[in-house]
Amino acid sequence: MASSTYVLYHYTPSLVAAIIFSALFFLTTAFHLYQRISTKSKYFNPFIVGGIFQIIGYAARAVSRFHTTSTTLYAMQTLFVLLAPTLYAASIYMVLGRIIVFLHGEHLSLVPVRFMTGIFVMGDVLSFVLQGAGGGVMSSSGSANLLIIGQWIIVAGLCVQLLFFGAFIITSMLFHVRIGRSPTQQAENSKTSRFLRDWRGLLFALYTASVLILIRSVYRVIEFAQGNNGYVISHEVFLYVFDATMMFLVMVVMNAFHPAVVLQRNPSIYYRGQKSSRTDAELDELRV
Repeated sequence: MASSTYVLYHYTPSLVAAIIFSALFFLTTAFHLYQRISTKSKYFNPFIVGGIFQIIGYAARAVSRFHTTSTTLYAMQTLFVLLAPTLYAASIYMVLGRIIVFLHGEHLSLVPVRFMTGIFVMGDVLSFVLQGAGGGVMSSSGSANLLIIGQWIIVAGLCVQLLFFGAFIITSMLFHVRIGRSPTQQAENSKTSRFLRDWRGLLFALYTASVLILIRSVYRVIEFAQGNNGYVISHEVFLYVFDATMMFLVMVVMNAFHPAVVLQRNPSIYYRGQKSSRTDAELDELRV
């Protein structure tokens, strides 16, 4: 393993915390995989890959407890944990598009549905590439200059993520307000007394997941902007409170409010006696 004389950690990484979160992410990811297979919700594939990234990232962090000078392990745990939320975001973007199509509310969306997934996922990919490039620069050498350059590239990627996530939340809320004021027939027919099986509950889940990811991204921007000698990066507790815990909650929320429970894609499913007219082919055509 490549090693560095540059101080990578200002503390000894907690073995117990890394193992606990790796195990927690394994459990929620396994459940997501089960939900994905049983519901055939392929739009949740990126979300599951994000969970796998978290497992690998915290496993690498556990090993780094015994190799604190290894730039390979440092970059590995940093990169996998950093990139996971961009994969969560990709699935979340697709879910909003599917909600809008499911409710026949395309005319109420600020962003045309046929472009929505492409626009937000494109921003997500840009954020992913920048953060990945930053992690790559950090792992290419143990020199202080390259580590600093890598950190600022990561900050740029996180800022892109914040920008697109902010736009996404505005788009979601505006659609929610509009469909509340002028509900479509499908929106009325799809209402149930069971919050977990209602599109309103699903929108609530998207807001919750989005806010958790935003909190985590703001924390990461502060962390990397302060640099390797900053207060935030020098205290491991911030990582577990504002990143690991936030992202675990995102996965649990989407376990509880799984989109496939609401977005029934089988046209034979009826809501209060009325048939849903949107088919798999139509949804795929809209790329949501």
